[in-house]
Amino acid sequence: MVDPGTATMIANMPAKTGRSLPEWLELVGRLGLGKHGQIMSHLKSEHGLTHGFANLIALQHFAAAQGNPDEDALVDAQYAGPKATLRPAYERLVAAVQTFGDDVEVAPKKTVVSLRRAKQFAQIEPTTRTRIDVGLNLPDDPPGGRLKATTGMCTHKVAVSTPDDVDDVLIELMRRAYGLAGPARPSGGATTGRPV
Repeated sequence: MVDPGTATMIANMPAKTGRSLPEWLELVGRLGLGKHGQIMSHLKSEHGLTHGFANLIALQHFAAAQGNPDEDALVDAQYAGPKATLRPAYERLVAAVQTFGDDVEVAPKKTVVSLRRAKQFAQIEPTTRTRIDVGLNLPDDPPGGRLKATTGMCTHKVAVSTPDDVDDVLIELMRRAYGLAGPARPSGGATTGRPV
């Protein structure tokens, strides 16, 4: 799944660079360069591309060469073995978030699932065999109760062990983080939530 910013860059590529993404990928494939930096340097020096376009083409070249991992397989791997008992809580979290608006993007990675709108507002990570950490971007909220301060991609986290932990309080915190992430595009059904 391509995020909205990347999709816009790909759509604008022919007008901005003179070639479509498939045309650039064909050219890069003929070069035989094996490193990301080599591809970027060539595209910038020989074709006058900006850093952003050169980086995007290099990333897409290597993603195509390696094959994009299936998103379901990434989630399956996160909840395999001893963490399998956490899968129902994960499913409940995703189901709740998908009710916020049609602009929610659920983007599985190797170890986490990123939840994005115009930008990331939360992430779901099975941290131990008995706990999922739900990371939230709520920069103005003081920690307290279940809402713990953290560092990294999110400002706070909430521990979840069972589907019952995905209660109205947590869903409202997630809805507030979604609202703060701003709309990726106009969305009639989206709500921004209200303070808890």
